[in-house]
Amino acid sequence: MVMTSDSVLTPGLSLRSKCVNLLLLHFLVVYGSNYDHHISIFSPQGRLYQMEYAFKAANSGLTGVAIRGKDTVTVVTQKKVPDRLMEASSVTHLFALTPKIGCCVTGVMADCKNFVQRARYEAATFAFDNGYQMPVASLAKRMADLAQVNTQSASMRPLACISLLISVDDEAGPSVLRVDCAGHYLPFHGAAAGPKEQEAMNFLEKRVEEMLEFNEEQTVRTAITCLGSVLGSDFRGSEIEVATVAGNTGKFNVLSEDEIETHLNAIADDADS
Repeated sequence: MVMTSDSVLTPGLSLRSKCVNLLLLHFLVVYGSNYDHHISIFSPQGRLYQMEYAFKAANSGLTGVAIRGKDTVTVVTQKKVPDRLMEASSVTHLFALTPKIGCCVTGVMADCKNFVQRARYEAATFAFDNGYQMPVASLAKRMADLAQVNTQSASMRPLACISLLISVDDEAGPSVLRVDCAGHYLPFHGAAAGPKEQEAMNFLEKRVEEMLEFNEEQTVRTAITCLGSVLGSDFRGSEIEVATVAGNTGKFNVLSEDEIETHLNAIADDADS
């Protein structure tokens, strides 16, 4: 039934019915031409506005940078404790998914933790069923597939979360994969996520050839330098988080503040020389 101004005020309707019809007509006039009320509705231009809003929410988090070297992969991100009364060690954006796979997540923190929990479940299920650990590329594909399903039904909501998965794979070697909230995933030599993503990608593009031959120390320091360059500030060891996976037998390892300070001092010495 098409509602018009004439049908809204049809004689014989009660006052309450007329008020309800007026409110409904107002809603149709104001919102009827918009295409952002359901995730499964395309606009005439072929856009899914709810997905664009999800990306905007995901990019409102902290900036993270991941780089792969010759036999090492590193991820660096900011660390901000929102309240001085909070235990600083409880605030992190770096998570181990398996002993050899880790990730950096940015976006809405509740969605990020949901992503991490599901990724751990998928990796554990794969290891139980197959008798060996899940490769990082397979885990990234599985999480991307699950994210893509959330874009197909109005009863679901995409996670406002972008993740950088890192590992040294037994076959593929050092690996960096980026999974976004639309279910898109790709391997990278170096990748970034967050508000300063494009600036970080521009920084890494200029060094992509030399990065492939970096050792562990060079990989870590380049990632820290990249993050400091795009944010335009110097760091203390308590203001960033750094994690690495080194060698085929290496484990996902989050560096301590003292280890981070050592790298920061080395970067400062190189800049002065």
